[in-house]
Amino acid sequence: MEKRLLSGVKPTNRPHLGNYFGAMRQFVDLQDKYKTFIMIADYHALNIIKEKDQMSQNILDIALDYLAIGLDPKKVIIFKQSDVSAHTELTWIFDTLVPMPFLMRAHAYKDALAKDKEISVGTFNYPVLMAADILLYDTDIVPVGQDQKQHVEYARDIALKYNNQFGDIFKLPEPFIVKDLGIIPGTDGQKMSKSYKNTIPLFGTDEEIKKAVMGIITDSKEADEPKDPEACNIFALHKLFLSKEEQDALRQRYLKGDISYKESKEMLLSEIIKFIEPMRQRRLKLAQNINKVKKILKNGAKKAEAIANKKMDQVKESVGLVI
Repeated sequence: MEKRLLSGVKPTNRPHLGNYFGAMRQFVDLQDKYKTFIMIADYHALNIIKEKDQMSQNILDIALDYLAIGLDPKKVIIFKQSDVSAHTELTWIFDTLVPMPFLMRAHAYKDALAKDKEISVGTFNYPVLMAADILLYDTDIVPVGQDQKQHVEYARDIALKYNNQFGDIFKLPEPFIVKDLGIIPGTDGQKMSKSYKNTIPLFGTDEEIKKAVMGIITDSKEADEPKDPEACNIFALHKLFLSKEEQDALRQRYLKGDISYKESKEMLLSEIIKFIEPMRQRRLKLAQNINKVKKILKNGAKKAEAIANKKMDQVKESVGLVI
């Protein structure tokens, strides 16, 4: 049986280069190797977004973004979480098994608690919904960053607890971590993240991308001074777009003091715009036919629902709800 991959994408923020190189590109690469489910996690997003029109637009935007990067709806099941009612139905059944102290270990809950935020039941309970998202589809692997392994660990723990109580119903998923990529640096050298306000937008306008790139933080060395490429935030981003030979040539210019940071930024800007242009054109074309995008999501939901409902039939039988 073909192995399955699932990833949930919250429609809360527009993607940046860190998202693309850290995760999105892998989905395109893996769609020929796994039966792939890309779920727009709109129920999860309700913990953050409280404005109707914003939510609707974000859902369409994230669908456009993922189709534009090269996901093929003939190979990949792309769907909205809210279109498959089994997600919330299974969450309730898991809720009856999961003790509160177990959920109090979740990173999001502890972070909200530390910041003295008002914590909704949704924020507290999101690991259970996430476990349902994963386990409904007999998922084999879940692509996550090293700092997101807990999501998959929660799903495994809940599956084990359920299986021990009601029989072997759920497959135990594994985290899939891309090990050779490293951290994608933002404009300040930290990991590129919306939280740090240091991102370069994937589908921004040329002007938005230029503003971000020209704002990359550097030291104060003059144009003709030798520079350390490995300590340069600009050079770290060049590595995403240049071949090894091109990197070596640019490295030598840095070491010889044959390039200014301004020129390096202008080169990087050109590399980024050239790289994203084909994806940008695909996105523009898709955006002209939103009904087609909506149809892709509806068709994906039908396929996902058929699989999820089959699993729910097993679950209901196992807990005694079928008489």
